Amino acid sequence: MIKAFVFDAYGTLYDVQSVAEVTERAFPGHGEIVTQIWRMKQLEYSWLRSLMNDYRDFWTVTREALTYTLGVLGLTPTANLFDDIAEAYNRLTPYPDAVPALVGLSGVRRAILSNGSPQMLETLVGGSPLRDLIGTTISVDEKRAFKPDPRAYELVEERLGVKPHEVVFVSSNGFDIAGAKRFGFRVARIERVPQAALAREIDDERNNVAGALRPATLFKALRTQEEALGYAPDFVISSLADLSRIAVAA
Repeated sequence: MIKAFVFDAYGTLYDVQSVAEVTERAFPGHGEIVTQIWRMKQLEYSWLRSLMNDYRDFWTVTREALTYTLGVLGLTPTANLFDDIAEAYNRLTPYPDAVPALVGLSGVRRAILSNGSPQMLETLVGGSPLRDLIGTTISVDEKRAFKPDPRAYELVEERLGVKPHEVVFVSSNGFDIAGAKRFGFRVARIERVPQAALAREIDDERNNVAGALRPATLFKALRTQEEALGYAPDFVISSLADLSRIAVAA
């Protein structure tokens, strides 16, 4: 029996690509590449800090990743502009299917388990239409370990009082899907970028005059697909709205 649906936040309920408006306004013509490198380094730094046993919260990691990104691109913001860009991660836009999906699961416990720091999540969730649709918001900060470290997933049982097999963990991030499945959750993967569609996009871009992939396409190839680690999700769905059918079937 499913007792709880637990959601990843960044890239699952909230669109990390929505920072592109801010990055493009800050550095016209560079918004796309800033957005993609920033997100990839943000994740990479969370893993590096976990592996080095040198934890810093996700707000620090987010700012470190932005510092790297702007530096490698030779972009120099003022202190105020840097702060404005970083703040975009606290104002991410929810995906259009998030609200109806959460409403459709009104009879089941709904929670977020996120790498986000407590303050980031309070600002992000509290300032969005999802505020009253999520019962519990859990930050990995309590364990000082980022997903996919098993210690982060332990927080679900500790905070919600449910066993791993009673949980459907929902994510679009391959690393998170593998980690959650390895931990023992039932896992639903949101396939926001189908592999066949991505392959066509890559092929189209490789055949253009420049023969190079756009940063956004490269990001899709690296971060939106299922990892080849042997931990396949239990469910693959194209929209969060499909979760209601999983709840009914279970």
